[in-house]
Amino acid sequence: MKRTITTLLSIGAVGSAAVLGSAYFGLVNVGADDPHFPAVHAFLAMARDRSIEVRARNIKVPNLKDPALVKAGAGNYNAMCIGCHLAPGLQKTELSQALYPAPANLSKSGVSGGPATAFWIIKHGIKATGMPAWGKSMEDQYIWGIVAFLDKLPQLNAEEYQAMVASSGGHQHGGGESDMHDHEGQHGSAKSEQGTREATTGHGMAEEGHDRGSAHSEPVSLTEHHGGHQAAEAPSDHRTGHSSKNHVHEDGKAHTQVK
Repeated sequence: MKRTITTLLSIGAVGSAAVLGSAYFGLVNVGADDPHFPAVHAFLAMARDRSIEVRARNIKVPNLKDPALVKAGAGNYNAMCIGCHLAPGLQKTELSQALYPAPANLSKSGVSGGPATAFWIIKHGIKATGMPAWGKSMEDQYIWGIVAFLDKLPQLNAEEYQAMVASSGGHQHGGGESDMHDHEGQHGSAKSEQGTREATTGHGMAEEGHDRGSAHSEPVSLTEHHGGHQAAEAPSDHRTGHSSKNHVHEDGKAHTQVK
């Protein structure tokens, strides 16, 4: 018996040393484009599922049929979730294709594992998966709104989905809202089209302003390149009618020639 225990301990020590050595010498590829070995993936999935199940078991689920809750969830889902989890009429995005593990297409699966599980995941996130802990900036009632909307999502087509988003209050969840994760533009929303028009208009105004400004000042431009020198023509002095050239030599010294 003692020999068996000693043997098992020795095997465990050698195995642990091999795992640590592989990690230390960089043999483990952490790239998201290199999937886990099947055994590693199965272990991580088991650990994830059991962790969430234990922590979500005592969560009390509110009435998810409340129309106001569902409507609020539609706006937040469209602003915060479609980049990874897609929507009716949206088959893929840059994020959904690039993340590993691949995020679930919630427009097809909806709530999986029960509403309490979905609430816990949205609120706390999952380490090393790209799933954020939205509870850091989102109040519980708005998280439940997303859960309620997910229950209806697989039943919607693209037009019905857009109608629900349009009737919602948009991106709002009790504070901490930001456009940093707003993926509405990937779904061709009216908001993104309006933003495009505004950006185009702003660009035109900027060009117009530039044209007006050029009547009063001239930008510095490089006019000569020779023998290691670089000559920059400065703006004309409208008070004296003179212009000047700045010459920078290889030794770093500069002088100005006034014409």
